[in-house]
Amino acid sequence: MSSAMAKTRAALAGAGSDFWLRDVRAPAAVLEGAGPLPLDRDGIARFDLRIEQGRIAAIAPLGTAPDGVSLDGGQIWPGMLDAHTHLDKGHIWQRAANPDGSFIGAVTTVMADRDVNWSEADMRARAEFALRAAYAHGTVAVRTHLDSYMPHAPKAWRMFRQLRDDWAGRITLQASSIAPLDRFAGDEGAELADIVAESGGVLGMVTRLSGGIHDDIPPEFHAMLDHFFALAEARGLDLDLHVDESGETGARALREIALTAMRRGFKGRIQCGHCCSLSRQTDEFALETIKACADAGVAIVVLPMCNMYLQDREPGRTPRWRGVTLVHEMQAGGVSVSLASDNTRDPFYAYGDLDMVEVMREATRILHLDHPYGDWPLSVGGRPAAAMGLQGAGMIRAGAPADLILFRARHMTEWLSRPQADRIVLRNGKVLDAEVPDWRELDHLFPATTG
Repeated sequence: MSSAMAKTRAALAGAGSDFWLRDVRAPAAVLEGAGPLPLDRDGIARFDLRIEQGRIAAIAPLGTAPDGVSLDGGQIWPGMLDAHTHLDKGHIWQRAANPDGSFIGAVTTVMADRDVNWSEADMRARAEFALRAAYAHGTVAVRTHLDSYMPHAPKAWRMFRQLRDDWAGRITLQASSIAPLDRFAGDEGAELADIVAESGGVLGMVTRLSGGIHDDIPPEFHAMLDHFFALAEARGLDLDLHVDESGETGARALREIALTAMRRGFKGRIQCGHCCSLSRQTDEFALETIKACADAGVAIVVLPMCNMYLQDREPGRTPRWRGVTLVHEMQAGGVSVSLASDNTRDPFYAYGDLDMVEVMREATRILHLDHPYGDWPLSVGGRPAAAMGLQGAGMIRAGAPADLILFRARHMTEWLSRPQADRIVLRNGKVLDAEVPDWRELDHLFPATTG
C-alpha cells in the first residue's frame, strides 16, 4: 500500500462512526440524489461525503466539510456486484487444466473433474476461497451458477444454501441452475426446478440455436423453451440464461427467448449472459434481436475476459474477433448491460480473482467503454443490482450503507492504468480488515500437482 493510502487508512480507522470524507471524486453515473455537481471531462464529480452510523448521510458540494478524512481528490465507488460467476467450478485449474484453451476442451475437462472430485467439501473450499477474494476486493453481491445435473444437483444446492447463510452480512449470495435446455424437458426438469425454488434460487439453463437466421425454428425448440418458462412461472422464479455463446452467424436463441417472454407475458426478471454470436450477424438481424430484448425487459450480462479467452481460438492462428457481444448497440437500444467475472482459474478461463475493478478495467479496453465513459460505471453497480433484484445497491446515495471502495486515483486514466491494489474497502463505514487468500490454501485439494 502506498504511504498516502496507508495514512488515509489510519485516519479512517480512528475516525469513529460519524465523519466526513473530504475532497472525493466519483463517476456521476453512480451518484443518486446528489443534486447538481460540477463534472470533469470524464463525467467525474468532486464533492464531500458525510457518513453517520455506517450509512451515507449526505453528498455535499466540495468544501462543505469542516473537517474529516481527506482523500485528496481520490475516487470512491460503491461496492460492486458480480452478477455472473461459477463458484462451483472455480480454482480447479491446478488439477484440471484446459488442454487447448477451447470451449469444447473446457466442457469435457470440467465434466471429468466434476464426476470425480466435486464433493460438497471440495466445492465449499473453492467457493469460500473465491468469496474471500471478492470480499477483500470490495464486492457486495455475487450470483453464481451451479452445475445442476442429476444426481449431482442436490449436493451442489445443499452446499450453496449453507454457503449463503454463512456469508450473510458480508456478501449477498444468489444462485442459478445451469444445465442444457433439453434437461428440463422431462421429469428431471421439474425436479431441478423444485430444488431451485426450495433453495430460493433462479432458474437457469444454457442453450444456443443454430441454423440460418431466416430458417424456420424447429418446433421442438419452441416446445422445450415454453416448457422451461412454464416451470419458472409455476414456481414464481426469475430466469438467468447462458445464450448463444459461440461465433455462429446463424445462432438466434436470444431473439427467441425475448419473443417467448413477450408472448407469454412473463412477469419475472430475465438475465441472459454471453450472447457472443450477435456480433457476427447482420446489422438488421442484430438490431431486431436487441429491440426484442428491450421490449421484453431482458437484461444482458457480458463476460469479456472469459469470452476473449475462449472464442475464436484455433492453434497457431491469431483470433479475428473479440468474442463479445454488441454492448454499445444494446445500450443505445434500451437494453440494460452489466459486466461480470464469469469463471475464475478453471478450464473456461485460466485466470481471474473475482475482482470487479479488474473486470471494469479490462472491459473498458476490450469493449471501448470510453470516449466518453458515460454511464458505463453502472454496469458494475446499479445495473447488476436491478437484474439481481437488489434495488438501490451499487449506488452512492443518502441513506445507503457506506459500502464503498476508496482509491488514490483521481481521473479515469489513472484509475484504469493500475490494478488499484492499494484500494481501501469500507463496509458500513468501517475499514474492512480483509486480505485476499494465499493460493497455497488450496494446495490440499491438489496434492499431486502442487509444491
